Order: sequence, then structure tokens, then C-alpha cells
Amino acid sequence: MLKSCSTPGAAGVAALLAPSQPQCRRGTASPGRPELRQPMMVRCSRKGPLAVSPVVPVLVGEEKGLAEKLRLGRLVEDGLSYKESFIVRSYEVGINKTATVETIANLLQEVGCNHAQSVGFSTDGFATTNTMRELHLIWVTSRMHIEIYKYPAWGDVVEIETWCQGEGKIGTRRDWILKDLATGVVIGRATSKWVMMNQDTRRLQRVSDEVREEYLVFCPRNPRLAFPEEDNASLKKIPKLEDPAQYSRLGLIPRRADLDMNQHVNNVTYIGWVLESMPQEIIDTHELQTITLDYRRECQHNDVVDSLTSLELAEEEKILHHEGGNGSVSVKQDGEDQCQFLHFLRLSGSGFEINRGRTEWRKFAR
Repeated sequence: MLKSCSTPGAAGVAALLAPSQPQCRRGTASPGRPELRQPMMVRCSRKGPLAVSPVVPVLVGEEKGLAEKLRLGRLVEDGLSYKESFIVRSYEVGINKTATVETIANLLQEVGCNHAQSVGFSTDGFATTNTMRELHLIWVTSRMHIEIYKYPAWGDVVEIETWCQGEGKIGTRRDWILKDLATGVVIGRATSKWVMMNQDTRRLQRVSDEVREEYLVFCPRNPRLAFPEEDNASLKKIPKLEDPAQYSRLGLIPRRADLDMNQHVNNVTYIGWVLESMPQEIIDTHELQTITLDYRRECQHNDVVDSLTSLELAEEEKILHHEGGNGSVSVKQDGEDQCQFLHFLRLSGSGFEINRGRTEWRKFAR
């Protein structure tokens, strides 16, 4: 029987449908550039936090579209983060009647893009500034880390908050907090790193001071991290998985539907490819708790991909791994029903690295 979930009443829905209106000032329009509406706040120093991917300012005088009026999202009062609520649909859940990790990742991407639109960055979906568009620059994902403490079920309402900030000279960072709207309980957290790429040459490029200044006004004045804990899992380096791997799924081919607006494979597709080579014994008895992916190379529509997976054995952990003749795997970790795996995506034939990852799994609650 599906888990029931109370939804916001009429007043709550009305509040969600009416995005808050922070005090604003008009930006100075330069020749050939539209005037932007920006939140009134103290500008960060260049050494302070920066802004990140998906975010889009509203042109002064521009009428709100129907989608923006109906969207259950709004900037918070200080204008430095954005919240949006989503109902988990029937086509977004898996065999356990809970949202899949791909659904979670897609919602993170959606709320990031909607945040971009709410503050007025490009409406082309790339979250680019005026300077970036002039120079044909775009943002691409370099790292994604997601932790899920409780998967929402079909019909549950999830509230996601997101914000951006700087990540040194070469990129930006976006974080998320996921809550069950009915209870207010945090059910997940995520963080990501983005780097700037020239759309024509496909080469990475440093974030210039001019681009940085265009983002700073939308970033928290003090660093705010979804994972403030010291030595948290999002910071762990992922070692390269060497062949021969214990499990593999070869010859994966991107579908047309896997391509994004940048004409390369969407970053959520890589999650599905990683899971394709997971042993069925783990899929049947465990659920994904944490996933970290390092993106190393773009994947195009005509590429063929191999997915490799092996159990990660840590010296300080007492993990007993036994592989039987039928390919079964049994894992124990300090008496707990948890295990973790290393993953590697490569181009078939050349062997060039596309992506490396780590996943942690917990046994289904009885």
C-alpha cells in the first residue's frame, strides 16, 4: 500500500504560487544589453563566494510567463537562494514505489534551472551571463554528489532549496537541500561543481573577473555548504577503477533523448549507465544511499560506452566479499548492512575515461 502524504492546504498552495518579491534595484543597462532586475544587497568581494550554474534574471518590464506563475517556486526573502516544491509522479518511481535516483537528479537540475530564470540569467537554459554569451561560454558539470536519507514515495511533496557560490578561479558550486514538505524533515542533500567551457572549441576556460562580478550579487555573502561537516563524503577522492572489473555492462549507446541542450549526453544519463553494471544481488536487497560522480569527458550521440563496477574494499573496514560460482556477491561491513562500489565509464574501443564514480548502498529496511 502506497504511503500517504498530506499536501499543503489552499493557503499554503497560494503562498507557493506567489513568489516572494524581494526589494530590487535596477541595474545599469549597457549598450546592446538589456537592463536586469537584481536583488538589492551588498556585493561580495572577489575573494568571497561566487555564483553558480542554472540561474536566470528577469528583464525589467518583462511580464511573467504562465509557467512562472504556476510554478511552485520562489526566491527566499534575502534573494540568495531559491525553493521549489514538487509532487512525485507515478512515472518517476521505480519498482519500490519510491522516486528513483535519476528522478532526484532531474529535480535537482530542474530547480537549478528555475533558480536561474528567477534571477534573470539567460532563458536558453544554460544559465549564462551576458559576457558568457558574447564569448560563447557555457557551464558544464565536473562533479556531482548526492546523499539520500529517505526516498520520497509516489504522491509525496518534496521541497528543494538551492543556492550558488564561488569555487575558486575555475568554476562555481551549486548546493541543494531536500525536505519532505509534509513533515519538514531533511531527506537528502547534494552539491555539485561546474566549470566554464568554450562552446565552440570545447576547451575549459577560467572564470574571468567580469563574469564573476555578474554572479556575485546572487551569491551568499558568507560561504554556505550543504555538507559543512569536516571530511564529509562529498570531498573524498575517487580512485580510478582498473580492469578487470568484477562486473561490467558493455556497449551502451546514447539515445537521442539522452542529449541535452548543449548537444552532449545529459549528466543524469551517466547515473543510469553507472547503475547498469551493478550486481543484481545488491539491487534486489539494497537501496542507493550516496552517489558521487567525477565527469572527465563529454559523451556524444554516436559514442559507445562501457560501464565497469567493482566492490570497494577499505583496509580499515572489515568487509568480507565472497563471489560464488553463480556470480553472487555477499557483503558485510563491520556488522552493518552497507557496502560501497567503484565505477568507471569509458569509451568502447579507445578506452578513454568518461566518468568515474563511487556509490554507497544500505540494506532495505524491513
